[in-house]
Amino acid sequence: MLRSIPSPTISALEIGPLTIHLYALCIMAGIALAIWLGDKRFKVVAPQAASVVSEVAVTAVPFGIIGGRIYHVLTSPDAYFGAGGHPLDALKIWEGGLGIWGAIALGTFTAWLRYRSLAQRIELPAFTFFIDALAPGVLLAQAIGRFGNWFNVELFGRPLVAPWALEIPMIHRPFGYTQFATFHPTFLYEAIWSTALAIVLLKIGDRLYSGQVFALYVAGYCLGRVAIESIRIDEAHHIMGLRLNVWVGIVIGLAATVIFRCLNKEADEVLG
Repeated sequence: MLRSIPSPTISALEIGPLTIHLYALCIMAGIALAIWLGDKRFKVVAPQAASVVSEVAVTAVPFGIIGGRIYHVLTSPDAYFGAGGHPLDALKIWEGGLGIWGAIALGTFTAWLRYRSLAQRIELPAFTFFIDALAPGVLLAQAIGRFGNWFNVELFGRPLVAPWALEIPMIHRPFGYTQFATFHPTFLYEAIWSTALAIVLLKIGDRLYSGQVFALYVAGYCLGRVAIESIRIDEAHHIMGLRLNVWVGIVIGLAATVIFRCLNKEADEVLG
């Protein structure tokens, strides 16, 4: 019999009256790593900015989480506002459900506002240098965060029989798939893809122009996410036969690719 990846039997730790949700713990661990690595990388281009990354994070991280939750709720409204749904469940972030697109959008916008405010009292480089410094750490944070989905036994892919397949208990199997025991571990696929992309950015980042590291992060992540999203079987809205997040990934990925090329052309014109 082929071995497979077991699903965790717990999703939270009970320490006296305190409940620590492992999904939240994964998210927080990823954020801590992103801040540490981002701060280390940003100090290379801005040695005078000793605490800028942490100061920006204080504002950007909460809004990024809010943005991610808003995106999830807006794209999965039936789970909260449909028949049998509970609107207050939209507040239960520890149960899973953070849309990366919303998190990046609102988190980046809030970071830009805070960074601009700090630049009024500290000499700082362009914001593109800041987000370039953060990009690899954000990818590693996303990789760690995906293990939260593993603890919650959610967002897995189609049935799969392979040594790396994920065992899913009957209670968590979606309607129409109860006869299958193992599925694609999409949480692991995305964690591996995000980690590999982060390593690539760390290796080649010094050879790219300002803003290109972040653009490549977005484009590269979208490429992997579109592929992974196409094998997921959790409920989702579809447009012309494709999941909504697949379309979002295609559009954002193409836009990031165009921006990457434009930054390259613009830098060549300046240097030439």
